[in-house]
Amino acid sequence: MTRIIASLAEVSASYDALFCDLWGCLHNGRQPFPAAVAALQAFRAQGGKVCLMTNAPRPNQYVVAQLDRMGVPRDAWDLVVSSGDAAQDAMFAGAVGRRVWHIGLDKDLGFFADIPQAHQGADPVTRVDLAEAEGIVASGPFDEINETPEDYRDRFQDAIARGLTMLCANPDIVVDMGDTRIYCAGALAQFYETLGGRTLYFGKPHAPIYDRARALMGLGPDARYLAVGDGIATDIAGAEAQGIDSIFVTGGLAADLFGADVENPEAPALSNWLMAEGRVPTYAIGRLR
Repeated sequence: MTRIIASLAEVSASYDALFCDLWGCLHNGRQPFPAAVAALQAFRAQGGKVCLMTNAPRPNQYVVAQLDRMGVPRDAWDLVVSSGDAAQDAMFAGAVGRRVWHIGLDKDLGFFADIPQAHQGADPVTRVDLAEAEGIVASGPFDEINETPEDYRDRFQDAIARGLTMLCANPDIVVDMGDTRIYCAGALAQFYETLGGRTLYFGKPHAPIYDRARALMGLGPDARYLAVGDGIATDIAGAEAQGIDSIFVTGGLAADLFGADVENPEAPALSNWLMAEGRVPTYAIGRLR
């Protein structure tokens, strides 16, 4: 059974480190949630370590810059690990070739421009038109406000006919930008698969991002980890696959499903929904606090 808690402090003493999601948990894409910031600061003050783990399709330094612009204080976290870090390493290793069709916005160009030290001497990866591509890198739609995956059907069918593999730099399906819900690269990759295409994933819920985070945290094999997130198919599924406890933040992507009070999810509605999803997070909380 999933236990509904009122605050992180109720359970935090049992854990050494947090893998904490960003969108929907720490911020809404535009501003941080003060109670969530305070909860992370308190966890660190008692000796815990906080890894902000995000499916953002950019190297972590760009995520840190975004957090700084939002006003998230540096004392709320220890390190940031992004889907972009793990996916970028695979791309420069040649996972989808050296000439790639990039689906995404200019804000994600650091994914190509900032070459990791381990790949400084490798052959360059070049962004080209679909007709010239050996593979696809998806970091998000070209127009995240107005486009849907269906808008890519013809181009995807052409790519699949040519046997192109898609590297998905962000496995999230949707996120909320303020009050606007937008599609992410994960939605494009999912649609590509339904049409018969092959995709590669590196963010949550897949193992590479967790492996990278553990290595960077350096806490040893006996460390007790707790994952926090609002994505049932990413944050919670990833935690279950890793064999670690989790807190499902009900007031994020699924906020309208558990009663009128976002801060206090209704237990019967939550239980029924989790059963239908086939997931059993250790804890649930309205919003991280």
